[in-house]
Amino acid sequence: MNARDEASTADSALTQLASYRHCVDRIETKWAGFAARRRQRLRQGLFDSPLEKVAENILEDLFTMVLDWSLADVNLQVGRADVVLSELGIKRLVLEVKRPGTLIWHRRAVEAALDQARHYAAEQKVGAVAVSDAHMLYAADVVGGGLHDRVLVALDVEEAPRDLWWVSVHGIYRPGPTNAAELTRLLDATPGSVSEAPAEGLVHPKYHLPSRCFAYVGAANQIHTWKLPYLLENGVPDTKRLPKAIQSILSNYRGAKVDIPREEVGDILVRLAVAAATLRKLPCQCTESSPAYCEAHHALEQLGRLGDVRCCS
Repeated sequence: MNARDEASTADSALTQLASYRHCVDRIETKWAGFAARRRQRLRQGLFDSPLEKVAENILEDLFTMVLDWSLADVNLQVGRADVVLSELGIKRLVLEVKRPGTLIWHRRAVEAALDQARHYAAEQKVGAVAVSDAHMLYAADVVGGGLHDRVLVALDVEEAPRDLWWVSVHGIYRPGPTNAAELTRLLDATPGSVSEAPAEGLVHPKYHLPSRCFAYVGAANQIHTWKLPYLLENGVPDTKRLPKAIQSILSNYRGAKVDIPREEVGDILVRLAVAAATLRKLPCQCTESSPAYCEAHHALEQLGRLGDVRCCS
């Protein structure tokens, strides 16, 4: 069975769940009321109301009106986190909230907000993070030293987004969707009108980079666990550091073997190969690929992970 067939089987099994059907019915039934209330909430910001609080109120409506979280489980200002979703006392999701319209599909702004969410999630040992500006919602699982996309939806639409199931009470603890790469591609391809991302968050003292620029992040609030810098601060692959990061895993760059968990190697190699693919450096893209990129391609082929690198599937 190939990856596409496996995804189709998983999707079919999901739709058979009673909890899924009930949640989707609720989303579709409640969405029109939420959309109207959201518009009213946004008008509250016309007269010097705290705009971030307006966004928090909208998201509280989303989780309690449209989704199935109880009001008591939508916890505001837990530690430094804006919102923490919990069930039966178990924290499930840390949400970083920004003023309405400050993210609007802008990748750099989203990633900077995610840096903050990951720091707070690491402090509270929570495995999923999200960011929202009341116009969009993006959520991901912290997996393999990076992020695995969970859901990316617009909140300023009239049609109810069924994918909100993935941040519902019965969806949040399940493995994320198999088509997660499509979510990242959409985020990459959709420009926003925000020119600058928030500057908050930790920066590595040696490399002067935030955590999102490293291929492996053991804990976002512990800089010494950030390994393998491979992106520039603006999110573009670093052509000098990227092949070195690959060699540090697969060979022995200048005698330095990076200390990372063995079980995370596959995810890290996929992350590095995706960056290489954007530069068109992989053997499946060019005839004169450098040894580092050839090694990455071969290793992923052995691991059965080439399909996770879109250009090689």
